[in-house]
Amino acid sequence: MAIKYESVVPWGRSYHEYISMFNLEESDLDKSILGCGDGPAGFNAIMNKNGKKVISVDTIYQFTSSEIAKRIDKTFDIVINQTRNNLDKFVWSDFKDVDELGQARLSAMKEFLKDYEKGKIEDRYVFAELPGLPFNDKNFDLALSSHFLFLHTDNLSLDFHVQAIGEMLRVAKEVRIFPLLDVNLNESPYVEIITDIYRNKGYTVEKIKVEYEFQKGGNKMLVIK
Repeated sequence: MAIKYESVVPWGRSYHEYISMFNLEESDLDKSILGCGDGPAGFNAIMNKNGKKVISVDTIYQFTSSEIAKRIDKTFDIVINQTRNNLDKFVWSDFKDVDELGQARLSAMKEFLKDYEKGKIEDRYVFAELPGLPFNDKNFDLALSSHFLFLHTDNLSLDFHVQAIGEMLRVAKEVRIFPLLDVNLNESPYVEIITDIYRNKGYTVEKIKVEYEFQKGGNKMLVIK
């Protein structure tokens, strides 16, 4: 289902954040990668510059670059002010303050916007959403989901999570999900349930600590393969 333009709050993370969040090694970067819910992140753009293969899916890819840019301009200060009002919920080691965070996010989103229209023509930015992906079985080596699954535990049901992760596993040999926290900085109760469900299906499921931590306690990913 397409989202409404007025509800879009674009917020993009950088290439280097993706590397840290998902513990991506050089060998991983040579794999075929699917990013689920990438939004205006800079990862796809930089990977493409480096001759690597990433396809990103998101509902915001139904909009033009100018439409997304306008939403960034309209919502940026709102998100930054929300962060400023919740400083104690974050770890200020990679970013010295909110202003530096804001500049890093803007830089990543500008990288995305420069690449976006070209990437759409090349089918690197695909308008789609979980739990329905327009790809063949095992089309990818690796599927990534950042700040979507588990984070929105209050709004997305357990059944949605099971379907979404099942769809990611249908199209990819390995799935990595980051972080494992909900919006209240607690580990989502879905994590253990999902772990049991997919172990019972014969998958290897691991919680792995990563170097990245911005939300307090948000330094683990779930790997299913």
